Amino acid sequence: MSTCSTVSRDLDEPVAGTAPVARTWLLLEQPGPWGAKALTSSHLDTALGRALEAAVKGTDVRVALIRRPGRHADRGTPAVRRVYAAHTTPGNVWVRTTTLTDPHQLLGLDFAALGRGDGRTFDAVLDGGPHTGDPLVLVCTNGKRDRCCALLGRPLAAELAASGAEGVWEVTHLGGHRFSPTVLVLPHGYAYGRVQAHSVKEILHGAREGRIVVEGCRGNTAWERPGQAAELAVRSAVGEVAAQSLSVVRTDGAAPRWEVTVAHVDGRHWRVGVAQGASAPPRPESCGAAVLGSPARMEVTGVRELSVTAALAS
Repeated sequence: MSTCSTVSRDLDEPVAGTAPVARTWLLLEQPGPWGAKALTSSHLDTALGRALEAAVKGTDVRVALIRRPGRHADRGTPAVRRVYAAHTTPGNVWVRTTTLTDPHQLLGLDFAALGRGDGRTFDAVLDGGPHTGDPLVLVCTNGKRDRCCALLGRPLAAELAASGAEGVWEVTHLGGHRFSPTVLVLPHGYAYGRVQAHSVKEILHGAREGRIVVEGCRGNTAWERPGQAAELAVRSAVGEVAAQSLSVVRTDGAAPRWEVTVAHVDGRHWRVGVAQGASAPPRPESCGAAVLGSPARMEVTGVRELSVTAALAS
């Protein structure tokens, strides 16, 4: 039987500019089964899930549940849960972590501050500190949202964990089911689609050294989707792989056309044209979709390096 990921792959749908958008990720360990909307349909207290959804609105924070790869039968509520907060904006990239016994403590966080990249609230409220281990690898495995995530994501997570890779977690939702298996790598916040275990290992090796693998990259979650596509286009054009070297500093226009300014830490600037197109022919955007769709795609129309004068004026 055909799946949405099979159709997307066969149609060679581009993945650039399709990453989820969040400057800060808040990740809470929650074993057991997950429903389609995991914050309110898992073994997490439903009222807490609703309160977290409300608390992060408009803050650039995204909450997701995580669990270790493996069997997910109901084994009761864990006594101690791992929590991470990760900020992905270049120049202020960090991951902080702690453990807690009562997840209701999360409601004491200043989510607006977290979204701005201020991690002090995490440390003060949850007694957190810097994550000093390997980069985190979050593999989307929520089959209740889309079966591709379970069929393709869970075997990938299990293979990575069995290989000895540290920091591997299953995660509830990264969007873009049709690009399964999908992965988010923290601290730098780059998402990937259609990955295999060997490519994830290459991505991880690069992340440990502060490098980005552009192949299969959906974008940096710190940017809106036109910015994601623009940044990746500049990386490809100039061969830049350093993780925190580029930032999206300005976006002009509105759908379906934007002019995105991308800046390098060395002072160079580029103006990137991005157009929103519709994918054709119509295809299933997820396995549960009742009708075929034409998902938006970000198409780069040009990359132009700016003169110093133009860069200063932009």
